[in-house]
Amino acid sequence: MSAAPTTALLLHGLCSTPDELLPVQAALRRAGHGVRALRVPGYSFDGSTGHPPAHTHGAWVNTVAEQVREEAASGRRVVLVGLSAGAALALGTALACPGLVAGLVLMSTTLRYDGWAVPRYHWLMPLALYTPLGRFWCYRERPPYGVKNVRVRDWIERELRTRRISSAGAAVIGVAHLREHDRLRRLVRSALSSFACPPVLALHAQDDEVASPANVTLLRERLRTPSFRSVLLPDSHHMITIDNDRQQVARETVDFVDAVAGLAPAPVTPT
Repeated sequence: MSAAPTTALLLHGLCSTPDELLPVQAALRRAGHGVRALRVPGYSFDGSTGHPPAHTHGAWVNTVAEQVREEAASGRRVVLVGLSAGAALALGTALACPGLVAGLVLMSTTLRYDGWAVPRYHWLMPLALYTPLGRFWCYRERPPYGVKNVRVRDWIERELRTRRISSAGAAVIGVAHLREHDRLRRLVRSALSSFACPPVLALHAQDDEVASPANVTLLRERLRTPSFRSVLLPDSHHMITIDNDRQQVARETVDFVDAVAGLAPAPVTPT
């Protein structure tokens, strides 16, 4: 594979901002790659409105797919880098853009909510998402905020006392956004084996409190990809891009994009 200009499109988590991926963005730029941190209408946090409206998950995918087609039309290889819900959005976009995505970096993939901090009554979630009961409920961010590093966790807590957003995401996520994410992850989960997936790097915390490493096993067993590499991180929770393993996350991502660009051989040994 000859070297080719490559753009990484960064997809943050639900109702959050590109700040979640700043360390990865900076590392990719230092390595000389094109980087675009996307804001997706009706998915990203919108500080200009008190209650930002949710767009459909199909609209989210279409927004990212337009950016993929734009980059591909200019002759660039495209790598999608998604965190949490952004990983599902990356997979949904690859499904919608056959042959146009050259690689996927899937971070803290949440196709199943099965981490140790997920409440036992989570099985009742469909009642909130798909019945009128949902108008009385919303998700509120709470400790550990997806972060194992105590200093970062304290900083997030201070941020959320005075603002509606932190580097770990919004303080509150409404039912409409959660419903569309649920539809997206169900769609992606059902389609994992039905399309030709590009090479994948899956980065996941061993101690993810939201989505256990079983999500990585699901990807490995079902995706039809020529290359799948997973890295389980030993010292982080869900928000691996800002937690203790953030430097390794950035380094692994750069190495993967280097390989997609043809600048380095792809690592083949899973860890």
